[in-house]
Amino acid sequence: MRHLVLAGVLALGPGAALADPIEGVWQTQPDDGKYAHVTMAPCGPAFCGVISRTFDPGGEYRGENIGRTLVIDMVPNGDGTYSGQVWRPSNNRIYTGGATVSGDRMQLRGCVAGGLLCKSQTWTRVE
Repeated sequence: MRHLVLAGVLALGPGAALADPIEGVWQTQPDDGKYAHVTMAPCGPAFCGVISRTFDPGGEYRGENIGRTLVIDMVPNGDGTYSGQVWRPSNNRIYTGGATVSGDRMQLRGCVAGGLLCKSQTWTRVE
């Protein structure tokens, strides 16, 4: 019996321990009263964020961007920061981006001009 318990702990333990802090469901910062839930998950050697739910002041609605990748190929830098790209739906452009995860908060930024001009949002973890 002791061997079964140990085997179960070994089977479950590493998966939980290896989960990256960026993985999960994050709520975007509201923009014009609307916000989204973005599911961050591995995509090859990096992490990508796909819009999984959309909300407006009236509640959840079926937004046209559900299923679209908003965060593209974020590679962990090893210190809670990530580098990759961010798609901005309002102008359909992709920007050089980055993210910093600290607990249940993530600051996501998109930049132009080699990183001289950046805009950022603070997202909160939902799951």
